[in-house]
Amino acid sequence: MTATLRVVLDQIAAPTEPVLAEASRDLTEALIAAAPRGCEVAGIAPAGGDVAAIDGMLGLVHVRRAAVPRRELARAWQMGVTSGLGGGMIHSPTLSAPLVKHDRVHDHDQTVVTVWDLRAWEVPGEVPRGSALWQKAMLKRAVKFADAVVVPTHAFAQRLTEIAPKLTGRVRVIAGAPPSEFAVPVDEVGRRRVLGLPEQFVLMSGGDAPSDALAEGFAALAESGLDLPVVVVDTREGQEPAVVDIAAGAGVPERRVHVRGALDASDRAAVFAAAAAFVAPAQRTVFPWRVVEALALGVPIVAAESPVHRDVIVDGGAVVDRDDLGGTLAAVLASDSAAKRWGVLAADRGRVFSWREAADKVWALHADL
Repeated sequence: MTATLRVVLDQIAAPTEPVLAEASRDLTEALIAAAPRGCEVAGIAPAGGDVAAIDGMLGLVHVRRAAVPRRELARAWQMGVTSGLGGGMIHSPTLSAPLVKHDRVHDHDQTVVTVWDLRAWEVPGEVPRGSALWQKAMLKRAVKFADAVVVPTHAFAQRLTEIAPKLTGRVRVIAGAPPSEFAVPVDEVGRRRVLGLPEQFVLMSGGDAPSDALAEGFAALAESGLDLPVVVVDTREGQEPAVVDIAAGAGVPERRVHVRGALDASDRAAVFAAAAAFVAPAQRTVFPWRVVEALALGVPIVAAESPVHRDVIVDGGAVVDRDDLGGTLAAVLASDSAAKRWGVLAADRGRVFSWREAADKVWALHADL
């Protein structure tokens, strides 16, 4: 008898967050590659959207589609309407899933969801109101009906069980990873030229949200005394002037600041390849995707002290109090040998993160259930 793991593919069909779309695709492809003997992977998707993106996934045995598009499907699931997509062994790379009462023991139904970001609980004012309400509603459904909830770090697991104590015993830690085959492209110089970036710089990620902590990151650069430009990626459209103002307020003049939006994986890898260091000043409970990418490419990392950064970086970078970011950045880049040493430490730690390993753990989790 064949066991079918049905993966929710809504972010691939109709992405709302590029990072979750990347993670959903990479995990699904890894689940297909890692499927144990007698097991297969199928999909659950909304109507419409990018049909070709799903149909192009080799090894996906079939896709069961909803009768409604992604937004309507998300609302239906929020209200506990499965739209005929419930039942069986379901894994969602996000909180989006048909979370309803089911019988795991007799019918072998099981539903597992994933939480990557707790901003809706920690800094709700920075999240669109509709999105925050949806996430909170879906977590409540997960508390009632999910057989397990996957989170990316142990610190994240502890924080989630503080928010939802009834999940204690059902939270499992499975880390994310960089995009599959994330590597510096052969045309890296040309890509950076198209993006209008300098030859070397300090790199950060974020926008004008206070929890992005770009003010602290810019202040660290100013305090370090390094005369390097700074590049900021992942800034939402329209926030660029605000980021430049934040930099100026922290003592970094506009001429040294280069703000860019969301980039695809190859462009990001090209940007990381020219980064002297990656500075991560945020301290919220969110999986630090760009930190993991910096680790993967051996970029020296200076990060603000936080439980999540401690879990992810370990000894692969400098994790220090925010007040010490500037001095630490100066020390990390004090010489070529110092920067090289921190780069080697980052690359060594980066080898820990793998979608194939994540997929193996997901299969093991469902087998245990």
